[in-house]
Amino acid sequence: MINGAHVILYSRDAEADRRFIQDVLGFPHVDAGHGWLIFQLPPAEVAVHPADAAPGHELYLMCDDIHATIAGLAAKGADVSPEVSEQRWGIVATITLPSGSPLSLYQPRHPVARSLSGARTMSIRLTRSLATVTDTMVTRSPPL
Repeated sequence: MINGAHVILYSRDAEADRRFIQDVLGFPHVDAGHGWLIFQLPPAEVAVHPADAAPGHELYLMCDDIHATIAGLAAKGADVSPEVSEQRWGIVATITLPSGSPLSLYQPRHPVARSLSGARTMSIRLTRSLATVTDTMVTRSPPL
């Protein structure tokens, strides 16, 4: 059973980016040995989009209020792009890691999968399973 996801950011200055993630973003971490930090991420979700070009991956950190989030990060010294992009599906901004790599922030305007709890998901599956069983029983019941 899959129980999580591991995201890897490749960096030209891994030490500086690790300090940024620890000190500015404030993500808790474990030391996997020799100072190799692995950070806990907020709840996550994955989406698959069609691609005409070479397939790739993107990472967006999600937030509830992008303007408050970028203001808070800027106050902590983050390099925040002044451009905020309004899209049909959400609001996007970019911060720059110390290595120079961009990191996208995203305030969704659509239902988010991260709000699903394991119990709720199991409940939905069970309800659907029971509905299927009930439909099957009704369909296959002998005539009276």
